[in-house]
Amino acid sequence: MDKIKVLIADDHHLFIRGIESILLEDASIQVIGKAQNGKEAYEMAIELRPDVILLDLNMPIMDGLQALKLIIKEMAEVKVLMLTINESDNLLFEALKSGAKGYVLKDLLPNELLTFIHMVNRGKSVISGQMACKIIEMMNMPANCRNPQTNLEVKKIDLLTKREKEILTQVMKGCTNREIAEILFISENTVKNHLRNIMEKLHMNNRVQAATYALKEGWLKQD
Repeated sequence: MDKIKVLIADDHHLFIRGIESILLEDASIQVIGKAQNGKEAYEMAIELRPDVILLDLNMPIMDGLQALKLIIKEMAEVKVLMLTINESDNLLFEALKSGAKGYVLKDLLPNELLTFIHMVNRGKSVISGQMACKIIEMMNMPANCRNPQTNLEVKKIDLLTKREKEILTQVMKGCTNREIAEILFISENTVKNHLRNIMEKLHMNNRVQAATYALKEGWLKQD
């Protein structure tokens, strides 16, 4: 039986290596390429013709949603499984509407990932438990409340924690990660982790974009 050809697309080297090590445990799966941004993912998909693409949502140069739309436009037969740490309603529906076969959170277990790859390769649609709950919630809403974009605008300000807003405020002041750590009495690694989560939540490519957006929306105090 032919192996399932998989392309991994994520902008974090360690995550790619972790995913690859999991997939190597399954003899029926072959990793044929690794992309580090949406543009690379699209170009490698055209060249390598994978069966399944594991596509991170938030990547530089071209994000996962943009790459998904281009890939599906060129290769409707490819199965795309979106990976993210964010549960944003509008992106879930937008990805599925754009042709994704699945949308799962990155905290899934290794055996779940392998199962999902086999399922989408067979043409099944898969959504992790948390995401499925959101679909049910949306279906149970009154019709006039189902607009995902409207729902996002109401909840978007609640995406960031108090600590994340404090960190973005310091970014706007031009502070480095080390300076932010000293000001807030936390470790530099903690600052980096918070910044990564912030950029994932807001779907921004860098810290300055995220801070500028939050300031524009009135979430931050400007001295």
